[in-house]
Amino acid sequence: MATHLFKDFEPISSKQWKQQIQFDLKGADYNETLIWESPEGIKVKPFYHSDESEVKLPTPVSNGFKIVQNIYVYDVKKSNERAIDSLQRGAESVRFTIENETVSLNDLMENLPKENVTYYFNLLFLSSEFIKKIDAFTNQNQYKIIILQDPIGQLAKDGNWFASLEKDFSELKLIAGLNIPFLSCKTDLYQNAGANIVQQLAYSLVHVNEYFNRIEKISSPITIEVSVGTNYFFEIAKLRALRLLFSSLAKEYNHTVDCHIFVTPTKRNKTLYDYNVNMLRTTTECMSAILGGANAVSNLAYDTIYHKDNEFGDRIARNQLLVLKHESYFNQVHNPADGAYYIESLTEQLAEKALALFKDIEANGGFITQLIEGTIQRKINESAQKEQDLFDSGKEVLLGTNKYPNKNDKMANDLELFPFVKTSPRKTLITPIIERRLAEKLEQERLKLEQNV
Repeated sequence: MATHLFKDFEPISSKQWKQQIQFDLKGADYNETLIWESPEGIKVKPFYHSDESEVKLPTPVSNGFKIVQNIYVYDVKKSNERAIDSLQRGAESVRFTIENETVSLNDLMENLPKENVTYYFNLLFLSSEFIKKIDAFTNQNQYKIIILQDPIGQLAKDGNWFASLEKDFSELKLIAGLNIPFLSCKTDLYQNAGANIVQQLAYSLVHVNEYFNRIEKISSPITIEVSVGTNYFFEIAKLRALRLLFSSLAKEYNHTVDCHIFVTPTKRNKTLYDYNVNMLRTTTECMSAILGGANAVSNLAYDTIYHKDNEFGDRIARNQLLVLKHESYFNQVHNPADGAYYIESLTEQLAEKALALFKDIEANGGFITQLIEGTIQRKINESAQKEQDLFDSGKEVLLGTNKYPNKNDKMANDLELFPFVKTSPRKTLITPIIERRLAEKLEQERLKLEQNV
């Protein structure tokens, strides 16, 4: 028998709530005191109510998430052993990053399980012949392999195409004739470089649109690689809005393909000092990814910005996702954010603002044109600088770095990797989009003080 827990309470309208709040404010202005505005221009109210909620958005959702282990393939034998070990310790998918065509597929995939495991091949080169080999290998051995190939992402990050626009898309059209999923949009670059959420969504959409415009046959899902930050509810809404926008765009082209959202926590807010706080940041970011409907989540190790890949860092990062999945049961509820008025409102507003920016970019030549002209880079730099100014002034806080720093924390002798932006002057077609962490300048100053002691 159903029990109505609230039958003894009269429903309260949003108007009544506002009247009570206004009374409690004792004359202070409601809008100035309780409503704040995000960097994207979204006004956030102190509460959301059903009588103010619009018709619910038809947001597509995923059917659960897979835990992914990243492996950079230097030594094929060691990479194979590491993949086997990771899958035995809780990973459900593996993303291999491959530098060149000399990699032996048989050696790399030896003894790896075939059932219920997806293998991502992140290729740092473009070769239709190599992907034909992967396709043949997949068909022969019954592995589930997804290729992550993104010439536009290569242009945006590196400043140059793999070869040229014409040659790169000629290769892609050859690959499109195969049955293997091959297309990726590495949109995590925009977040890591400092773009705000509306920009991230709009640039992701125009990124996808370039492929829809230039490749006639796309019969497999497109993988969209996304980074998420610590603005918890906004990041949940961002992923929901991304699915909604992708679905709407695909319908315009009569495509039936879905997007496969692959999420990684951002590097932008990760810190060198008090590095254990990075675990707290990645935990909430992974939670946003899961609740927002990610298909796959690859966590960042707490020491990823200054240590080489290591077993301990990988294990902790993987275990964070295992706890969320098997102890917090984050995979047990279908579309858990559904019906939350605040998240629904954020999703709708982010989608509308991103769509408006998408239309503006398309009206002014499209994404590749604006990359070549430098417009996209300039807009990202403007957003990044605004956020940097907030961090430098202390209004945006990274605990342990610009608030409550441990002055006794020393890092100069622990750096296995260079944790700052590297500059190497070279000739490029466009100015590349540069990933940059908020704490870099402050950390460089602290390292200098260490070395001068």
